Amino acid sequence: MSKVYHLYRGGMPAKKPEEVNNKMEANETRQDTGQEYPESREELIELLKQKEAEAKECREMMLRYAAEIENLKKSFKREKEEYFKYALESFMKELLPFVDNLERALEAAKQTNDVKALIEGIELTLKGLLQTLEKFGLKQFEVAIGDAFQPELHEALAVEETQEHPEGAVVRTFQKGYTLHERVIRPALVAVAKKPQEKETSGDAGEAQNNS
Repeated sequence: MSKVYHLYRGGMPAKKPEEVNNKMEANETRQDTGQEYPESREELIELLKQKEAEAKECREMMLRYAAEIENLKKSFKREKEEYFKYALESFMKELLPFVDNLERALEAAKQTNDVKALIEGIELTLKGLLQTLEKFGLKQFEVAIGDAFQPELHEALAVEETQEHPEGAVVRTFQKGYTLHERVIRPALVAVAKKPQEKETSGDAGEAQNNS
């Protein structure tokens, strides 16, 4: 069977109709996706090499970023540990003079046996210590006898019967309380008043016995 050729103007054989249709469909696909596909093996190999290089570059970049993030985490952890380790440095320095004063007061008392001077030295040291603590927000709050019991400030350790104060009033302080920046960190330990129980008179007791 003889082959039938469709000739171009130059006399060259034309492509088959199905090849022409496939070519047109491929061109339409390229236009739809906006991508240029390689038409030869060499172009495909070159494109693959290019994509491999881009993937390698992206992978290396991700590894660098991951390493930088890990280094930042380690650095932040070290800085955090250092901060908490030395956060009280300035506070401790403020306390050292009071330790020195107490040591000197004790040494002087041993040499002179002057108890009065020792007491005065301790009182001055305590006063200075409380003032220093206030600089850092720690305050001692006083509880006066007769103050109403407040659960947020006081902790009752005992109950004492008395007629001098209303029931529930503070009648004794065992330990002072402290606040840190307006927050109670230790309540004052107190005793509160309670009305005494009425004792039975002898007449009432005898009547109760007769009734029994």
